Amino acid sequence: MPVTSVSETRPAEPGLTVAGLSESQLLERIFPRLIIPEPAGGPEAGTSLLLGPGDDAAIVAAPDGRTVLSIDTQVADQDFRLQWNNGYRTSGYDVGWKAAAQNLSDINAMGARSTSLVVSLTMPPETPVSWVEDFADGLTAGIRELGARGCTVAGGDLGRGRELAVSVAVVGTLDGKEPVLRSGARPGDTVALAGTVGRAAAGLALLESEISVAELTAAQRALMDTQCRPLPPLAAGPAARDAGASAMMDISDGLVRDGNRMAAASHAVLNLDAAALKELAVPLLPASELLGADPMPWVLGGGEDHGLLATFPAGVQLPAGFTAIGSVETPAPTESTGVKIAGRPADAVGWDHFAN
Repeated sequence: MPVTSVSETRPAEPGLTVAGLSESQLLERIFPRLIIPEPAGGPEAGTSLLLGPGDDAAIVAAPDGRTVLSIDTQVADQDFRLQWNNGYRTSGYDVGWKAAAQNLSDINAMGARSTSLVVSLTMPPETPVSWVEDFADGLTAGIRELGARGCTVAGGDLGRGRELAVSVAVVGTLDGKEPVLRSGARPGDTVALAGTVGRAAAGLALLESEISVAELTAAQRALMDTQCRPLPPLAAGPAARDAGASAMMDISDGLVRDGNRMAAASHAVLNLDAAALKELAVPLLPASELLGADPMPWVLGGGEDHGLLATFPAGVQLPAGFTAIGSVETPAPTESTGVKIAGRPADAVGWDHFAN
């Protein structure tokens, strides 16, 4: 999958900030960057956008009769830093890409397909115009390169505020199929993972370290890239639905924390295989060895890779991209639902937006 490395620099227009332009002038710079060519490949690949930016509201077709909807927000110094300890500066392209990735992943986790996004961008007046243009480029590149065929940017809103913040609402379609919920896991099901876990958490540890970004190896930078520009497996959601997945969700807050949510919704226990988890830690060794850290907490508690956690009935062949990592069990009479590792309760916390 072609992804521009976060270590590359993009040309900037010096001096000009959003305070130096009117809203209409800023929109004139943004709109052309939000045009995504309509894909070929039949009606399912076509855009659902009937009326895009320029009016008070967009119009999106819903031929399925149902609309899948989600929203997410990133706030500077809460969800990302403009300047990291290791010297890396977050670009607008990074934030745009991540805004696309995390929202597309939510629709994917339902077994659905994203059709359009609307974006709200709040900026301090000193925000460089080049950063905003870069944001628009990253947003459209994320949609295109992650494989969200037929998804478009339908419109949005610009505002002035003390903090840089971006909110994206995403609309999707089930294409006539049934959604995959968190609540369908049943005893005997296989627990499986698509995509990665722990890599974004390892990348975050590198960003927050005192080791200069210039000293990182290619493998370490790749982990940092996963934090700044996640790669959710968008083909895996509909594939899991078509294969008969009984439950599924996006891993946004950590394997154990989100696994606990699935277990609670399904009134079940997810018993994860210790050997499979150790395999997931292997790609994290370039960061763990550099920082002298145990990679397992990243595997269990790191969530911003936006991988998919799914369960499949016994005997179902896992679709391409999924790896078995455990099984679903019935809670014992004296225990609650939750995640176990090799039969023992897991204690990784994961991400909490209000506790962290």
